[in-house]
Amino acid sequence: MTLDEAKAALQRGRHLVLVLPPDVEQAAAVWELVSAPVVIVCGDHGSAAEWAAAAPAGMRVHAVTGLSRATHILKERAVPLLAGAVQDLAALLARSTLKLDAVATVVVAWPEALVSGEHSAALDTLLAEAHQARRIVLSWNPAALGDFLERHARRALIVGTVGTPPLGGSSGSPGPLGPARYAVVPPFRRHAAGRTVLEALDAQRPFLWDGGPLDAPPPAPPDAVLCTHLPTREQFAALARLGEPVLLVTAAQLPYLRSLAAPLVPVPLPSAADRARDRIDALGTEIERLVADGAVDAELALLSPLFERFEPAEVAAALLAISRRPSAVSEATPAAAAPAWTKVFVNVGKKDRVAAKDLVGALIREVGLEKNHIGRIDVRDTFTLLEVAPTVAEKVVRGLTGVTIKGRRAQARLDRQL
Repeated sequence: MTLDEAKAALQRGRHLVLVLPPDVEQAAAVWELVSAPVVIVCGDHGSAAEWAAAAPAGMRVHAVTGLSRATHILKERAVPLLAGAVQDLAALLARSTLKLDAVATVVVAWPEALVSGEHSAALDTLLAEAHQARRIVLSWNPAALGDFLERHARRALIVGTVGTPPLGGSSGSPGPLGPARYAVVPPFRRHAAGRTVLEALDAQRPFLWDGGPLDAPPPAPPDAVLCTHLPTREQFAALARLGEPVLLVTAAQLPYLRSLAAPLVPVPLPSAADRARDRIDALGTEIERLVADGAVDAELALLSPLFERFEPAEVAAALLAISRRPSAVSEATPAAAAPAWTKVFVNVGKKDRVAAKDLVGALIREVGLEKNHIGRIDVRDTFTLLEVAPTVAEKVVRGLTGVTIKGRRAQARLDRQL
């Protein structure tokens, strides 16, 4: 079925079920099908922010990342496209802030995890209030949504991919296509985590798939196949022919991934403890080098009297402890403490023609920050790390998400290093 036929079905009053992987980036067709006002029902705050970031230029989506701010915005003006988690939309409905009787289209984004969970009642309430709206249900396994679709999208037209079972089929979802490995990472950490995974695999000829076409095979067989986007079944099958795929996914995408691949083996990413051990190993290597080069003779002469009174290991441990203390000079004349900053990740960078001044302008104009709340701005190729005062960090995340910077819709998150 073509996109025009799907549009025609909506115009005739039919609901739609689009069979897609649970990934906002795979749902580009939705933007051409919806008619404002639109409400997008998501599983969590992060998914709502992803919808806001993925919207085409000129189509602004407000993501509900805080009830107070959303309440203020909905009271001040009409919002043509609103994306929010089930519990947040239900709370706005209970406050009489969200009016669903005038909504033209409701998009229910991958309800497989919602229909049998704690939010199922809230989802039923939302859809009952929007009873006149056309429904577009995004699903990776419509066979598991039989009762839900019967109640909320009766006689829906299912637009699926090849190999998707019909609604109500006895087979449930199709079987796995082959083995794969995976790592659970948040979307904004995928590229950084991808480099870590390739280092862990010691890949020399990796094939990096970012959602593009798979028509032509790589010139040489890859020794690793890394997927930074979630593939359809057909795309996974094509990737598996190149090698065992390694997929970077969110925790919510794991059920879908299990339907694609078996066995499914996690790729461990370095933890804070692993990095600490690496630093300790590096320190040990440096000590070995200095001793082997004879670069510590003067220090040994100074420490010899101590070695006569204490074990050498105790002396070394004491010196290491002293090295971690503030210096005697700083204790005698304390300098003004440097301000503590909170880092915020923003998904725009040099490749988007973004400079530090663009971020400063957005922070002042769109978020309403004072200059003394803004610290270092580190603009990298595909993203930017902002240092802001801790008291305004959440305000920055909410205020920058959805703002267009150099033609790209920004998505901001508190930066948490893996």
